[in-house]
Amino acid sequence: TMLLVKSFGFKFGLPPDADFVFDVRCLKNPHYEKSLRDLTGKDQPVKKFLDADNNVQKMSEDIKTFLLFWIPHFMRDSRNYLTIAIGCTGGKHRSVYLSEKLSNIFEKTMSVAVKHREIE
Repeated sequence: TMLLVKSFGFKFGLPPDADFVFDVRCLKNPHYEKSLRDLTGKDQPVKKFLDADNNVQKMSEDIKTFLLFWIPHFMRDSRNYLTIAIGCTGGKHRSVYLSEKLSNIFEKTMSVAVKHREIE
């Protein structure tokens, strides 16, 4: 089973290959913190900012729970490749952070690749 976790920015359009799309634009945006604006969800200050937000942690947990339940159903349907897309406004902070966090969880049990469309 191969899982591709992809971050993206809604303002640049949806990834056409996504099997699941999660919209995380409702979460507190690091873009509005001057010191975090030019960083990404891979940078420690942004991670710290998002780690501290209960809603971010709840969103992460809910997406994880959803995927842990549904991925095996897709795999039984002889799908051996799934693309999970996580989008925020610009695709730099929240979506990158959550894509990294979720890919770290899933790589313990399956083959995972992570791509950050807007920052790579």
